Amino acid sequence: MQATEPLAAAGAATPTHATSLPTPTVKRRVTVMVYEFFLLFAVEMLAVLVYILLTGNRQEPLFQHGLKLWLFLVTGLYFTWCWRDSGHTLAMKTWRIKVVQAGHARLPWRTALVRYLLAWGWFAPALLVCAAAGLHAKGEIAVALTVGIVLWALTAFLDKDRQFLHDRLAGTRQVQLPKIKR
Repeated sequence: MQATEPLAAAGAATPTHATSLPTPTVKRRVTVMVYEFFLLFAVEMLAVLVYILLTGNRQEPLFQHGLKLWLFLVTGLYFTWCWRDSGHTLAMKTWRIKVVQAGHARLPWRTALVRYLLAWGWFAPALLVCAAAGLHAKGEIAVALTVGIVLWALTAFLDKDRQFLHDRLAGTRQVQLPKIKR
């Protein structure tokens, strides 16, 4: 089954119809994020292995920063390629959620990249606060990240269409695909 078949089978083959589908609940989208974390962990472990093999497992600070950049790029490629290719990642597909943009059958590369960068709003503010405040303990960082994630999730309740802030700013929206009748 091709990635576009669920949308087409549901009678949502046109971009206009796709954007008229209902918005998934915040709970459902956060659940997808948790599932996505586990899938992304596997992708990043493979990326770390490739990086270690390419760099000879050097531990100098430059190589550690290089690893962080490498993971940022691999993660970005994973998300943008999935969103561009089919409109969803494996976790999103499992929960029948798709990223769409009005007037486009597929998400343009530029839009996917902007959405990826804006999605860092879930984590970046908390990490910047930790860096500015000199917080380095895992517990302190975990609390800051939790607060940041909760605050970002609450942005959906400020939006009339219940879209997260990064989707609103990127001009995208997440839609709930209907169940496929078998």
